[in-house]
Amino acid sequence: MNTHQTDSSASPAPTARVAAAYARIAEADRPEVWITLRDQAEVLAEASALEERISGGAELPLAGVLVAVKDNVDVAGLPTTAACPEFAYTPSETASSIARLVEAGAIVLGKTNLDQFATGLVGTRSPYGAVRNALHPELISGGSSSGSAVAVALGIADIGIGTDTAGSGRVPAAFNGLVGIKASLGIIPVHGVVPACADYDAVTVFAATLDLATRAAAIMAGPEPRDPRSRTWPADVRFAAAQSPRLAIPVPANLTPLSPAYREAFDKTVAAALEAGFKIDIVDIAPLLEAALLLYDGAIVAERYAAVGTFLDSRPAGADPTVTAIISAAEMPSGHAFADDLSALARTRSAALRLLESFDALLLPTTTEHPTLAAVQDDPIGINRRLGTYTNFCNLLDLAAVAIPGAATATGEPFGVMLVVPAFGDQVAIDLAARLQHASATPLLVETGVELAVFGAHLRDQPLHWQLEELGARFAGSIRTTDAYRLTAMDTTPPKPGLVRTAPGHGAPIVGELFRLSEAGLGRFLAALPAPMALTAIELGDGRTVVGFTATHDATATAADITEHGGWKAYLSAR
Repeated sequence: MNTHQTDSSASPAPTARVAAAYARIAEADRPEVWITLRDQAEVLAEASALEERISGGAELPLAGVLVAVKDNVDVAGLPTTAACPEFAYTPSETASSIARLVEAGAIVLGKTNLDQFATGLVGTRSPYGAVRNALHPELISGGSSSGSAVAVALGIADIGIGTDTAGSGRVPAAFNGLVGIKASLGIIPVHGVVPACADYDAVTVFAATLDLATRAAAIMAGPEPRDPRSRTWPADVRFAAAQSPRLAIPVPANLTPLSPAYREAFDKTVAAALEAGFKIDIVDIAPLLEAALLLYDGAIVAERYAAVGTFLDSRPAGADPTVTAIISAAEMPSGHAFADDLSALARTRSAALRLLESFDALLLPTTTEHPTLAAVQDDPIGINRRLGTYTNFCNLLDLAAVAIPGAATATGEPFGVMLVVPAFGDQVAIDLAARLQHASATPLLVETGVELAVFGAHLRDQPLHWQLEELGARFAGSIRTTDAYRLTAMDTTPPKPGLVRTAPGHGAPIVGELFRLSEAGLGRFLAALPAPMALTAIELGDGRTVVGFTATHDATATAADITEHGGWKAYLSAR
């Protein structure tokens, strides 16, 4: 990993961070990273104003975090070129995802280079120059979000904003040793983004750490009325991965596209997952790999022509010939061919859900190899096609993915893997990524839902805790009630305590645990709750009131009073 990479949690004051970034820009000498770089004095003035807000008590979760924005995403007052000079326009409005970062205290450094019109996975298809890899300059950086990824990997920016239709928010992460989050389609709005394939575009984030990438994605997420494809977390969203997670990995035949070095690195990554306690099974993902071909080889590519085809038909001087050939060829598919491809995707999407329903996630290599700039120049189409082998199908099949570094290759080059989950399983993928990276804490992307207090058989390590796991509930901490509660031991199977409210001062604080789960999950939980258990408002010692377990008075009237133990686990230990 590049020693210049930074985590904003330890960042200096915003003005010092900005000064360090511009010093790093001069030191790195990578002009191909930027299409538009803001003037240092202007950015320093913004950082100084930010410091005044912080001194005044403003709470800004991303205060002073520096952002590099892919130049197909609008920032008011800065040109948007999509890496084609003749296409350039200057927006008056900032894309909603970027505006949310700025509202949280982030500072935009400038607009970064990309594969023109976000068409490519190599980072070389730009009149502004090929973006070299941050760690090995003779190798490609990956595309299309090349500049954003390299700006982060070089330690210039803390966050890189990209887009991902076929893997552009994940392949550059793998090549530059970064984390890349491609959330479920629509969760981060694409308002203010130049479309590539409008139905399959996603705004993505790069960072050196999973924590920072997740915090940024959580701030960008949320419905946007100006984006007709925007979505929000569903009522049954899962908030956590299982305690004993199961991963699916491809059968050997699915891994033949990997270079020998990448195959060895993937095997090492799988071995590390086993050592970390993951359960792993082998599955055949051939239908998914076949669906991936539809993005460029099928009629779906017509969406790229719909986005910028008419503009490219005017033969602008700055158009990349490879990009032009791909998009111009997409003018011809017939309507019935497009409909046939949509039907094929629907069938494969259903098959993918069935394939993944027994697993927490699918673990895949992010890409197949790490080519040199010279190799891509010699074979721009063939290499690019191979690089998207494992990424192309994700958006087509409505899957989310988190890309993280895997085991390095034998020669020390970065290698990346992805945790792929069904739509809205994003938090599960982040949890699993954190475990694979042995993170001390797991960041939260999904922050909706309701809290549930439990005091007995649903506690962790107790016999009914599996019911919470099945609903994707997330442990939110230990709790203690006020002294207005008594605890009894009821004669049930399995044994359970009954928590009952009494007058303040006539009971004792009772220890329990708090979990966060979805609204639909809580409804399912309540519907299946057996008598004499019930849910009610529980008063906690810290002043909060949460939904929690209680029991009917008639069921606890004759039960043994165990209040003196202060909690169910303490009572069981005393027995």
